[in-house]
Amino acid sequence: MSALTSIWTRVFPFKRLPRIDRFHVSVVTSPAELSFGELLPIEIRYVLAVRPARMETFRKLLEKGFGIGVRTVEKTPERVLQAVDHVSRETQHNTIIPWLERLLRDGELPVFSEEELRRAEQKGINLYAEAKFILEQRFEFKKIVLVALENQPLTEREQQIMREVNEELYPYAIDVIVNRVTFDNAHTRTEAAQTIIKALLVVGPIAHALENVLSGIGKVFAATADDLLSETAEFFALRGSGFTWKQLIKRSRVLLPVFALATYGAFQVEPLIEHGRLAAAGVVFGLSAVALSLTTALQSIKLYHSSYASLAREGKLRMAPGRGLWSFALLQDFTNPARLGLFMGAIASPLMAALVFSATPELTRNGWVLAILGSTESIVASLTVFLAGHLNRWMFRARVRRAILAVVRT
Repeated sequence: MSALTSIWTRVFPFKRLPRIDRFHVSVVTSPAELSFGELLPIEIRYVLAVRPARMETFRKLLEKGFGIGVRTVEKTPERVLQAVDHVSRETQHNTIIPWLERLLRDGELPVFSEEELRRAEQKGINLYAEAKFILEQRFEFKKIVLVALENQPLTEREQQIMREVNEELYPYAIDVIVNRVTFDNAHTRTEAAQTIIKALLVVGPIAHALENVLSGIGKVFAATADDLLSETAEFFALRGSGFTWKQLIKRSRVLLPVFALATYGAFQVEPLIEHGRLAAAGVVFGLSAVALSLTTALQSIKLYHSSYASLAREGKLRMAPGRGLWSFALLQDFTNPARLGLFMGAIASPLMAALVFSATPELTRNGWVLAILGSTESIVASLTVFLAGHLNRWMFRARVRRAILAVVRT
């Protein structure tokens, strides 16, 4: 029963487990490992390439019984996320880019007005302390550490060696940190498996039953159900990110006619099938399935555009030549991999539905297939979230490899 309970809790997480900050460490423990550079963690390879004399220093540390490890956080520490959220909400109109990158890269504190400082102080928040805390924690995301394998104490000299090593590694970790914080701050909870299970176990049977009662009704349900679920999640995500009820209600006024148009389009799918226009039916089904999600995504970009316009008016945003507010809004929105995946899924949805409808017409009455096709954008978004961490690590390693090659060539 314990195994079944564990599976049920993971698939249907009604009770949220407490958040615990975790990290993993890859450790070199033997001096012999230093002779096989290609097997070393790439972070250690880089700091050795920058200063070849450090090879002997590392060898002595390993002989002394230390391990040399690369420590990487699995998720942004909760306290750092809280500090980022405070600065974002209280002074930056719910944005993270570009102030977080400037803070981490250049140590440049965000601009705070006297009114913002006063208002935050009334809530028990010291904005300068929060910004400085984020800056102090910048080395904690990815760092090279000494592991006392025999519980021996670290001397001041050994601690200084690690500080120097991490200062050299840090510039290549900044993009990883910004992406990690932005992603975790977005409160994305979607998982690919949960999205597919939702489509199969919830939407699928209902769509299948409706389709067998009256052809076309199941298609309408499959095309609109996922959008309604996604919009509910989007509503609470934006509210959790700091947007006001007034902003969200104003946003909802646009969604009602879009939902009505999408529902009308879904009702046209069955007549198109009956007339033998299978590809067109698939396109209409796919567009009906993504209309609401795509509209909410575009509205989110518009909300961020308004935020950046406010920052520009307040003198908090430096505009580079040739760069406009929309570019900031797009970058802020698409840094969240779920949003980027949603746009890719919205493009793929009508194409996928057209392909399935044309190639296998008999499946147009299968509720489970309709549910999957109606959830294409959510599934692609979930897979993008799943792959984002791997892509982030790959990009970091690619940057460090290039840096190593540049050092070797010089």
